Amino acid sequence: MKATVLALLVSVAAGIAVSEARAADLAIACSALGKERELCQEGIDEWAKRTGNTVHIVSAPNSATERLALYQQLLAARALDIDVFQIDVVWPGILARDLVDLTEIAGPRADDHLPAMVKSATVDGRFVAMPWFADVGLLYYRKDLLEAAGRPVPRSLAELAETAQLVQERQRAAGDPGFWGYVWQGRAYEGLTVNALEWIASSGGGTIIDDAGAVTINNPRAAGALSLAAGLVGTISPRGVLNYTEEEARGVFQSGHALFMRNWPYAWALGESPDSTVKGRIGFAPLPAGEPTETSHAVLGGQLLAVSAYSANRELAIDLVMYLTGREEQKRRALAGSVNPTIPALFDDADIRRDAPFIAQLRPIFEGAVARPSAVTRSSYNKVSARFFDAVHQVLSGSLGAGPALERLAQALRREGTRRGWAKGSAEGSAK
Repeated sequence: MKATVLALLVSVAAGIAVSEARAADLAIACSALGKERELCQEGIDEWAKRTGNTVHIVSAPNSATERLALYQQLLAARALDIDVFQIDVVWPGILARDLVDLTEIAGPRADDHLPAMVKSATVDGRFVAMPWFADVGLLYYRKDLLEAAGRPVPRSLAELAETAQLVQERQRAAGDPGFWGYVWQGRAYEGLTVNALEWIASSGGGTIIDDAGAVTINNPRAAGALSLAAGLVGTISPRGVLNYTEEEARGVFQSGHALFMRNWPYAWALGESPDSTVKGRIGFAPLPAGEPTETSHAVLGGQLLAVSAYSANRELAIDLVMYLTGREEQKRRALAGSVNPTIPALFDDADIRRDAPFIAQLRPIFEGAVARPSAVTRSSYNKVSARFFDAVHQVLSGSLGAGPALERLAQALRREGTRRGWAKGSAEGSAK
């Protein structure tokens, strides 16, 4: 009997030892901003509970620029410090060579996600990151002021400009000399790349560089869109907009001194907060098209999860990514933190429609979103974007006309593409 009990104890102990040997400790770099860290922690804790492994969060800089630099250093060194990286939607092309190709494992699930995010995550035929949560540009407006003026939400830039001018004059006459019709992001940074691409794509001017690597930006529709945007500065938008980021624009709008604002979904909750001057008086809609006959396009933002090619626990890291980006977890994050899912079917989920109606209303805007040309330009994207927003800023500030600015830009982009091997010709004079 004693021998039997002893044998059983030895067997159990051996099983525990094997179990412990198989358990792994993974590291994930996910955002620590606001509620994002809490939501990330809850998700990885649930996966760890289900699998018997452990996961810890590695602190990364809040600055996107500094975070990307850190990732590049770790991956270049083939470091084992991080198994799973949270990456911006424009980073796959920059980091692709050091990330695991998820095509075989995640490919069948890719169709469940927003096409524009899948496109951003696909580099040279390799699917290197799973969409985690999405972002998209929106037009915010003052419901009360539009109603008082008897004007509808504008559907074109021309209509927006006309309505903004009317309401701006009325508000200034009523005692608010600092009131403006429209605020947006005009500083020479990535935010201006986003704003300008929205103007151009919504005017039929293409997406700077097409999927084949052809430089398409030098075309009449793109030039017309930028010329129209330049005309907003100093009329319905302050000159200071040329130095605005998201927060400067939100500050003016949320303090009650603007009719329209272009911003990301995060601004909604802040605008509806108890201390907001405009609480209960704001609405949102798709961004206006360049012309009434054109289709409105917002630029896609968001985050993805990728697995390091140098992870010592590659299979488990992939499993963690698939869980965190799956339907169940995305729904939980939407309900717990109003995080926009990347799975279109969730926008129609009954629970989300009831408890997070703001998210449910975004589906058509997400489905029409356009991606920045980060996948095709790969490691050149940061340089491409910088050249683009510098050229646009010159047009907006009046130092260079749209035509000459885009001609110079196209030449510079083709040279960069030729050096880096992604340029496939050009398509001047038309947008593709």
